[in-house]
Amino acid sequence: MKEETAIFAGGCFWCMVHPFDQHPGIISVISGYTGGHVPNPTYEQVCSETTGHTEAVKITFDADVISYKELVEIYWTVADPTDATGQFQDRGDSYRPVIYYSGDEQKAIAEQSRQDLVESNRFDDPIVTQIQPAKEFYVAEDYHQDFYKKNPERFEMEERGGRAAYMEKHQK
Repeated sequence: MKEETAIFAGGCFWCMVHPFDQHPGIISVISGYTGGHVPNPTYEQVCSETTGHTEAVKITFDADVISYKELVEIYWTVADPTDATGQFQDRGDSYRPVIYYSGDEQKAIAEQSRQDLVESNRFDDPIVTQIQPAKEFYVAEDYHQDFYKKNPERFEMEERGGRAAYMEKHQK
């Protein structure tokens, strides 16, 4: 097994876990915070928009089964790459879309994938997703982990009301 990690931010981490968690080769998907300047932030601190962190998911995967490139392609289907000020019904800096890379290979894959997305003309608006080096990842509080499993009705409401409806409407 070739264990690697990927970190993506694309709105509320509650809705970012399920799409990745469903694929063979995924070992774990953890909700957390990254990209900011405050060590060990709490959910309340991140929501205050003063920490610089995004809500993100850290995906541990078996690269012999699923590649980083495949994960980036999944990311484009679950995040709105045209909205720098939030995602779907979630607004604010902590919900901005960011691909956090570890190493030159992940950076190159993410940048090429973003360029391919631009050239595909799948979206009418410019692609604004940032690609940044990974920083310390802080695991979110327990009640945020596996939200879709613990709260299926609320997850379905959040998903149907925001991400799924938006992507269906705005993707070509």
